[in-house]
Amino acid sequence: MSGRTHTRVRPERTCVGCRERAAKSELLRIVAIEGDCVPDPSGTLPGRGAYVHPAPVCLDLAVRRRAFPRAFRAQGPFGTEALRRAVETVAEQATP
Repeated sequence: MSGRTHTRVRPERTCVGCRERAAKSELLRIVAIEGDCVPDPSGTLPGRGAYVHPAPVCLDLAVRRRAFPRAFRAQGPFGTEALRRAVETVAEQATP
């Protein structure tokens, strides 16, 4: 016996808001396009991505901590209006 377990390995990422690790499927990928943070639920947009829980609390923490410029390794503030709408939509769908 090798002592190995036969559980599936799930890729993990760190939320830039709360800094907690979670399964990649539980987080929302975000990319920077022309100075705006754009949600990428399919994970196919080009460029460096950052991950955040689809919860307004984590998004607010990320904005307050200025986490997006560090995560994207880019200068300047990023617009988060489209991202905020997407997170609020996901949060509304999650609550019955």
